[in-house]
Amino acid sequence: MKNEASANLNCVYNTISLIEKNYDQVISIEELEEVSHYSYRNIQRIFKYTCGETVGAYQKRLRVENAYKMMLYTSDNISSIALKVGFANLASFSKAFKQHFGIAPKEAKFQKNPLLAKSEIFPVEAAELIKPEMVYLPPVTVYYGTAFINYIDEAVEALWGEFMKNEFPERGNEFYGIIADEPLIRENLNCRYDTCSSMQARNTRLPSKIIGGGKYAQFTHLGGYETIEDTYTKIYSGWILGAGLEFGPSPVIEKYIKHPGNTTSVEEQLTYILLPLN
Repeated sequence: MKNEASANLNCVYNTISLIEKNYDQVISIEELEEVSHYSYRNIQRIFKYTCGETVGAYQKRLRVENAYKMMLYTSDNISSIALKVGFANLASFSKAFKQHFGIAPKEAKFQKNPLLAKSEIFPVEAAELIKPEMVYLPPVTVYYGTAFINYIDEAVEALWGEFMKNEFPERGNEFYGIIADEPLIRENLNCRYDTCSSMQARNTRLPSKIIGGGKYAQFTHLGGYETIEDTYTKIYSGWILGAGLEFGPSPVIEKYIKHPGNTTSVEEQLTYILLPLN
């Protein structure tokens, strides 16, 4: 079992190695996909859920920690160190350094006291595995709003609160969330999130587009939206690592079957998470 787990996590270890060797360089999406054998969207999520931080956050941490070592053991000035570890300028380096260590670079260099750094990164697989149902989602025309948000339940729920002010028909309507990660190596898992209705709003004219029209791995999430990250953890640090499937480039779709608009019971809330397949 231990050997199997290690093999499953090879994509993550290869990604870690790439980042550690090139922490001071811009790492392209193509490089990440080549070493991990996953699409950028999937390796970004796998990395987050197995390692506890995003690709961008880990790279940034390596930059400031290596910069601090140079400040302690070399005579280089702070500006040149900032450039050596990959920051565009002194201002961005100083901001990142203070966010990480809680102290300004000049003050840290003057004190020369060892600062506590985060422990090494250790990828971990989910303890519980869940299996999806393979489904075909027919093309669906949806009417939507869009925003760039940090994918956390508070931000998503606030977005839906605004979207529902448009007043939609109650009978026969279906609601979807479309999650499209930004194609950037970022510190946070920011994404474009679309709130979607299968029926046009009563009090405004929303733009429309077609979603679906393909094969998906459909996972079931039971309970409130505040716990949906637990299900994503089981998917991206568990099932996906041993699935052996080709994942499509289209966004992840959330379909809200039972939600606060049609049930008062949190336990009865039901969401389908649909991962696209090639």
